[in-house]
Amino acid sequence: MDTRPIDVVVISDVHLGTYGCRAKELVAYLKSISPSLLILNGDIIDGWQFSKRYFPASHMAVIKEILNLMTNGTRVFYITGNHDELLRRYADFQLSNFTLTDKLVLEIDHKMTWIFHGDVFDNATKGSAKILARLGSSGYEMLILFNRLINFLLNLVGKERVSISKKVMAGVNKAMSKINDFETIAAELAINKKYEYVICGHIHQPQKRIVETPEGKVTYLNSGDWVEHLTSLEYYKNEWKIFTYDEKEFHHSVTSESNGPVTVITDEISIYINSLAI
Repeated sequence: MDTRPIDVVVISDVHLGTYGCRAKELVAYLKSISPSLLILNGDIIDGWQFSKRYFPASHMAVIKEILNLMTNGTRVFYITGNHDELLRRYADFQLSNFTLTDKLVLEIDHKMTWIFHGDVFDNATKGSAKILARLGSSGYEMLILFNRLINFLLNLVGKERVSISKKVMAGVNKAMSKINDFETIAAELAINKKYEYVICGHIHQPQKRIVETPEGKVTYLNSGDWVEHLTSLEYYKNEWKIFTYDEKEFHHSVTSESNGPVTVITDEISIYINSLAI
């Protein structure tokens, strides 16, 4: 199978171990790419909902594909999120071309990029609100299952799929943004730190937009999720793009020309990378 060579890929909010995870689609996506650098930007494994009773083969296949990419030379950075926060005690662990960390700063083609999950600016994941967030996560799981039942029935009568859970999630995030707009906070801090890009996950909303303040401007990016949106961020040909999985088109392999090795430097975890081709 032909794969697309990509300089950097960022995925987040996979939520392995939950019913909502679209693991089969993610496996197909991972099989289709050959990234020099893969950044797993938090909530890859869902520690809040994890159960020994539910971790199907398709979820294990995601881990297997990531290991296959590492074997073939891809460098992998796992940035912890709130759902996999138990891993934060092991931050800065490194083994071969795998690194576990809480945040990452890269210089990509002479542009500084700040990458972190984003829950640090979300008050709903702190203190007593964290308990409500966990309860809400369980409710969201039930909504996902209900949504799948509705789509199964719609498919039987020849109707198009609907995403009730996506609409509910979007409504919740829209309401939360009025009192807790961590995107703006992240962008403002990135501007103060003189970064050109800031990349988050966490809110399950793929995004690419420029944020401007009197002090400067920064490009804010969000990698979305693999529960509803099935998106990732891809950096190639000197540009960040949002990739959206489309099952109808995905059976056709696409081969693109490599744009050569990209220079990446990270200063937050004291690792220097001359070339992603290493």
